[in-house]
Amino acid sequence: MSRMRVVGWVLLLSAAGCGYRFTPRGTGLPGGVRSVCAPVFSNNTAEPGLELLFTRSMRQELVRAGVLGGTGACEATLEGVVLGVGSMPTAIAEPVFQGNTQSAPPQLASYRASATVLLQLKRDGQVVATAEVSGTEDFLPGTASVSGDVLEVEANRQSALHRLAETLMREGYDRLASSW
Repeated sequence: MSRMRVVGWVLLLSAAGCGYRFTPRGTGLPGGVRSVCAPVFSNNTAEPGLELLFTRSMRQELVRAGVLGGTGACEATLEGVVLGVGSMPTAIAEPVFQGNTQSAPPQLASYRASATVLLQLKRDGQVVATAEVSGTEDFLPGTASVSGDVLEVEANRQSALHRLAETLMREGYDRLASSW
């Protein structure tokens, strides 16, 4: 046997001995659910469009897991509610001193976007699994503190919300699939 083949077998057996297993991601939904429809989520916040952002991210997770069903071909539905969203400053850069004088005023160093989403997997109108996910994503203020460009800050915030939606919906699917 070649040395590479032996190393390959050793690695495979080591992984098997550590409890790792290779299974398709879409096989873990409770109740044996194999196809899920995800209608547009509800949005309980004052921010428009979040329901579409989180629905799209969840549908991408369902596609990755191989369980997104077509119209009328679903064993279950995955309903979601965006419960909350927010943004706040997280850090202020220290002012720069030269001698006894301050050469630059303190400036905002970063912001943090946050969101909370409730997910419910339903089969025949009965809740099979529930998961509430929340998290944060940091983003930079850009040059707004210098130039006053609020649009740049909002663009950075929207990008952070997109990343946060992807992260939370991945976590939400995993929680539903593992029934935590």
